[in-house]
Amino acid sequence: MLGRNAANLFWLSRLMERAENMARLLDVGYRMSLTAGLAGAGDHLGSMLKAAAVDTAFASRHEETSFSNVAHFMLFDRENPSSIYNCLEQARTNARAVRTAMTQDMWSSLNDTWLEYARTHPNTITANRLPAFLGWIKKSAHEFRGALLSTHLRNDGYCFAQLGNFIERGENTARILDVKYYVLLPRSELVGSDVDIHQWAMILRAASAHRSYRHVYHDRYRAFNIAEFLILKREMPRSLSFCYDWIASTMVQLTAFYGRREACHDECDQMGQDLFTQSMEDIFRLGLHEFLSEYIARNNALSSAIAESYNFH
Repeated sequence: MLGRNAANLFWLSRLMERAENMARLLDVGYRMSLTAGLAGAGDHLGSMLKAAAVDTAFASRHEETSFSNVAHFMLFDRENPSSIYNCLEQARTNARAVRTAMTQDMWSSLNDTWLEYARTHPNTITANRLPAFLGWIKKSAHEFRGALLSTHLRNDGYCFAQLGNFIERGENTARILDVKYYVLLPRSELVGSDVDIHQWAMILRAASAHRSYRHVYHDRYRAFNIAEFLILKREMPRSLSFCYDWIASTMVQLTAFYGRREACHDECDQMGQDLFTQSMEDIFRLGLHEFLSEYIARNNALSSAIAESYNFH
């Protein structure tokens, strides 16, 4: 497969996953802000922006961290590369470039989502409409994902689309978890409180892991268990370990397709050895935020290595 076609499939899948996860981050930031009242709402929204790595860009454009400013920035701002508007538009552009390498179901799902989103006027997304709108974005991303899994030929193009999806998903699960770090960093007195427990529940809901968590852990919400569930539980579809397992197995499939290993395969193996041979006790002892930061950095390095090995540029 040509490098540019591989890159387009990788990025269209990654951008659709990013759109979903930006919706998840905005949802958890918004819901946390509701529990804090007017005085603390800005802190929670600011924590969400920091976890999404867009706080600097937001601050350069807005003086106040209000709901309306944050919602517009995350949903519609064309100057924010990670806004959902830009994610969907760029995913569609990538899809058009590889139209013949996609199925009709994949194209229809993506294109219909973009057209409906482009028709949405920002002023209509008020606070009371936000949860339903974010739910529609997540549902649309699921429909595209279902079309990919149900109709795409299991060839090298499918592998590149899978890599984009799980590299992006892993990064965003790490960022959702990191929201808690930024929320509690200046307020250690909240650890273990009812507010703390409620916030951890929001984190689980943002990752669609609320009910599945209760099937695995039958006690009340505990930071240790929730972090373990979203990092090390391989049966949890949004956990870091689950995402890494899919990445590693997909890299093996690419080796079979092309008959050779590339440098990115070594990067993938080393990432798994360094990050997922630790216990949850090790991770908490060394620092949850530090572990998540390292994961995000290694994940980005792996993405760059894949791009280099398969001539994305």
